[in-house]
Amino acid sequence: MADNPPYIAQRPKRADGARNYDAILASARKAFEAEGSDASLEDIAARAGVAIGTLYRHFPTRAALVEAATRDGLADLVARAESLAGDDDPLEALATWMSSAVRHFSTFRGLVGILTRSMYDEGTPSHAACAAMHSGGADLLSAAQRSGQVRADVTPDELFDLLSGAAWVRENALPGGGERGERYLRLVLEGIVAHPRAR
Repeated sequence: MADNPPYIAQRPKRADGARNYDAILASARKAFEAEGSDASLEDIAARAGVAIGTLYRHFPTRAALVEAATRDGLADLVARAESLAGDDDPLEALATWMSSAVRHFSTFRGLVGILTRSMYDEGTPSHAACAAMHSGGADLLSAAQRSGQVRADVTPDELFDLLSGAAWVRENALPGGGERGERYLRLVLEGIVAHPRAR
């Protein structure tokens, strides 16, 4: 456990605080998608119609703002893994979830690196959500392995290395080249699927 738990931003209960929080978050999402994770916090505050001090009161660090901006996406991946668990075709369930994960990991430039660090660093705001997402993906991998459809020697950490690679390709594709991430993922799947002789 980290000595000092990371700060996790929470939506205020007071109406004025909630309005500012929502405005900052909406502005941040747009800025991150357009400019990447290094988008100017001053510009985010200005576009939200608040002072930079107000932004920092809600989100004292850039990491806290990124966590809040991506929290719903990670929660969706956790829920998606739960809904796919027990599917009649474990390989199809894993492939479906992996495709969703790659799309989320590459939501904006720089996110895949942030999530990769957060997976293993308990001091980051996104760590708990990343760990829950990692666990859900690992369960789907295990089910596909038990069915004999996926190589038994693939570890959960290797699965996330593969997802991060696919997300990096998608994140860095030239305009109009977003399908490269999907092709990369298909090639990854071909590599981890157990061939009949290995089953």
